[in-house]
Amino acid sequence: MEKGVTTLSRFLMEEQRAFPEATGDFTLLIESIGFASKIIGREVNKAGIVNIIGKAQSINVHGEEQQKLDVYADRKVISALDHLGKLCAMASEENDEVIQIPQEYPKGKYLAVFDPLDGSSNIDVNISIGTIFGIFRRKDSSNLETPCCQDFFQTGRSMVAAGYVIYGSSTMMVYSAGNGVHGFTLDPSIGEYILSHPYMKIPEQGKIYSINEANYHKWDEPTRKFTEHLKNHPDREYTSRYIGSLVADFHRNLLKGGVFLYPGDSKNEKGKLRLLYECAPLAYLIENAGGMATDGERNILDILPESLHQKVPFCIGSKYEVETFLKYKRGELK
Repeated sequence: MEKGVTTLSRFLMEEQRAFPEATGDFTLLIESIGFASKIIGREVNKAGIVNIIGKAQSINVHGEEQQKLDVYADRKVISALDHLGKLCAMASEENDEVIQIPQEYPKGKYLAVFDPLDGSSNIDVNISIGTIFGIFRRKDSSNLETPCCQDFFQTGRSMVAAGYVIYGSSTMMVYSAGNGVHGFTLDPSIGEYILSHPYMKIPEQGKIYSINEANYHKWDEPTRKFTEHLKNHPDREYTSRYIGSLVADFHRNLLKGGVFLYPGDSKNEKGKLRLLYECAPLAYLIENAGGMATDGERNILDILPESLHQKVPFCIGSKYEVETFLKYKRGELK
């Protein structure tokens, strides 16, 4: 290993040493998610030459056709985490119910939520996709054998960590445990994540807005006026950039500044993004990076989930743009 290079494992170990009471459970969880992502990333990179792209001939809980790689990624994340003895249960976009830990394995004090392959509709056209994850602590750790399904209904502020992996021109893992947002780029020559973006901060104001403008006539008036405001901003020239892969759009805006929106509309009142394992983890990251996330009324991190797959309207990004959006929603700007 080159002198001065910090791997994900080394970074986690040094973070753990800063907390004498730490048991190492959390470190093992993040490392295991990183391991699963390497396997998923390997399959993503060769998806065009093996029989793993395309439909899996099954439907997930949302009525969406599951892609083959969706199912593969879901299984890999589950198998990387279920035997560790650190989780009491998991929840995934691809599973209708809570994923229980097999009886033969011990239970732990954490819960994991994840979207194993966000943006999977882009698999067949070689556009960046990703994995999103969040970790909660179960409410009562005095008896780890008791059911913990209701513990998933916590606000995002209860998360102890969140992150994502983006499979693009390089594979990158970004995560936060409340002490800054840190990015690690996978070096395929050694199979290790290397710290490449320590203490990531989103600019206070950006120049990019990301929204599917094909839905313009389905939006409410404040959302339309907000996008018109950005297009005709008196002091700043904005650029529209929309990939349609949440992780990819979010990652670009985190680095460059700007705003991503998937608002509710006349067809989908609550939008299409899921609170627990898409919106809340990214909101946790953006706040730790100096940004904001809202559903148009409430901070995303303050919303208490009412169901495992609850959807919410979503606006996330730099403070200036998100605050301006809220002013339009509240009627403070016309």
